[in-house]
Amino acid sequence: MTIIIRLENLSKDYAEGGKTRTVLRRCNAALEEGRFVAIRGRSGSGKSTLLNLIAGIDAPTSGDIYIDDVRVTRLSARERTLFRRDRIGFVFQFFNLIPTLTVLENVLLPAELANRNGAATRAQALALLDRVGLADRPAVFPDKLSGGEQQRVAIARALLLNPRLVLADEPTGNLDAKTGDEIMQLLDEMTRRAGRTLIMVTHSRQIAARADRVLTIQDGQLVEEGGRQ
Repeated sequence: MTIIIRLENLSKDYAEGGKTRTVLRRCNAALEEGRFVAIRGRSGSGKSTLLNLIAGIDAPTSGDIYIDDVRVTRLSARERTLFRRDRIGFVFQFFNLIPTLTVLENVLLPAELANRNGAATRAQALALLDRVGLADRPAVFPDKLSGGEQQRVAIARALLLNPRLVLADEPTGNLDAKTGDEIMQLLDEMTRRAGRTLIMVTHSRQIAARADRVLTIQDGQLVEEGGRQ
C-alpha cells in the first residue's frame, strides 16, 4: 500500500517560563493512503500539535515530515501554506466558519483563496452540500445552523478542492453523542470509503474503534495501539 505520510524523528519543544517543555520526542510513523488513522492521548499530550505539524501550520524543532514524498518541513512558511491549501482538507472542532459568509460562500472559500472559482467549482460546492444533507441551506448564515449542521458545512469546505489527505481535530468534540455519530459516519463515507486518507485526533475510544490504525501519544512518543484490520 502507498505511504502518504512519513514522520522521521519528529520532535517539538516549547519554551515556557524560561524552561523547555518537550511535547513530541523523536516520533516515527509511516501512514498508508486511503486509511483512517486515529490519534489518541491524554489532554496536553501533543495530539493537536502533531496534527498542526503535519498540516504545516506549525514547524517542528527537529525531524522531518514527508507528504507524497514532499519534504514539508523544508518548505518555507508561504510554501507550507500553499501546500496545505492545495492538498490538505482540515476539519476543526469549533467549525471555524466565517459568520458573515453564507453556507455556500463558506464552502467556496478555499477555491476563492486558490483563485479556482467558477461555475464548475460552484457546482461542486452545491453537490457537496447535497452530499452532507444541506442542499436547501446554501444562502443561510452559520448562526442559523445547529452545531451538527455547521460541522457538515465544514466537512464540505474541507473536501471542496478534492484533497487526498483530510485532517480532523476532535470534529465531534462539541456535539452530542447522536450528532457526533452522524458526523463520524459522514466523514468516514466521504473520506476513507472514497479513497482519501483521514487522520483524526480524538479522545473517544468509540471513535478510535472505527479506525484502521490507532496511534497513542505517550510521554512524547507515538505508540501503536491497534485498530480495525
